[in-house]
Amino acid sequence: MTLHLGNEMRFDFLFLGKTKKSYLAEGIEDFRLRLQHFAQVEVKILKEIKPGRKTDRQIKEEEAAILLSHLPESGINLVLDPGGKQLSSEKLSDQLQKWEERGTRRISVIIGGPLGLSESILAKADQVLSLSKMTFTHEMARMVIMEQLYRAYQIRANTGYHK
Repeated sequence: MTLHLGNEMRFDFLFLGKTKKSYLAEGIEDFRLRLQHFAQVEVKILKEIKPGRKTDRQIKEEEAAILLSHLPESGINLVLDPGGKQLSSEKLSDQLQKWEERGTRRISVIIGGPLGLSESILAKADQVLSLSKMTFTHEMARMVIMEQLYRAYQIRANTGYHK
């Protein structure tokens, strides 16, 4: 098994708004730095739409337009949504390897805001994942997916991290 350590893969994490909880922001930064040992990593903090006088649907559509404007022309769009497929850490590691073997070099990880994502974003997804049957805040989901991607590379490297 060849592990791509030459930073050939790139992850773009698209986040709506800053991570407000400092302990989560620290965890996200920790796993961003760890993941950088295996891939290029960029976190894009995009404009979060404030509720105001808008309906939930209007907010989700405005956020969708912002997210869509930051999606690259090529690569995999990995979307987190409660209705998505659940994978074990091992299966996520296998999926990453399959994408790399197919020549994928860029993965955009898309996480919605507190209201979730619009259908237009889900329609752009190459893979829709759910982290759990339980509900996490969108800020927690940011850290969890970064940790799981780091774990996926650790599984492939056969380190003791996954134990």
